[in-house]
Amino acid sequence: MKRIIPATLTLLALTLLATNAFAWGAKELENEKGAMTFSAEVERGGYKVVSTPELKKWMDEKKDMLIIDTMPYEDSYKKNHISGAKQMEFPIPEMKSIDDKKKAELVKLLGTDKNRLIVFYCGFTKCTRSHNAAMWAVKLGYKNVYRLPGGVKAWKESDYPVGEVK
Repeated sequence: MKRIIPATLTLLALTLLATNAFAWGAKELENEKGAMTFSAEVERGGYKVVSTPELKKWMDEKKDMLIIDTMPYEDSYKKNHISGAKQMEFPIPEMKSIDDKKKAELVKLLGTDKNRLIVFYCGFTKCTRSHNAAMWAVKLGYKNVYRLPGGVKAWKESDYPVGEVK
């Protein structure tokens, strides 16, 4: 009996470790896939990325910049957005082209200074609305374009202030 208990405990421990290893590995594979997708978007888009704490630092330093929320106005921006952000909705599927109306709206929002610091964000890392906006800003000749990967979700999780439209 004394031998059975340690052997059973060892078998149980190995089973738990193996189960956790497979679960951990599957999660990591999912993380890697997301990272690779994001990296490819950034490369295709030609823009830079900024972290949530870095953007907050820029805001605290009162850096001259334009922050744009690319989520739908009614369903998202109106409820919560990064304080001071402007809003212009972009679609989720990658935009291979942009119509003249959308292009004119974007240029009007971005202004004539092609070196202006511009930050686009959407809801969360897998959301590609901000990718589309940043990519098209770069294609239109803007040089200082950033994407905030974690979007408003990471901003709120950091307990940074959000704005809302009443």
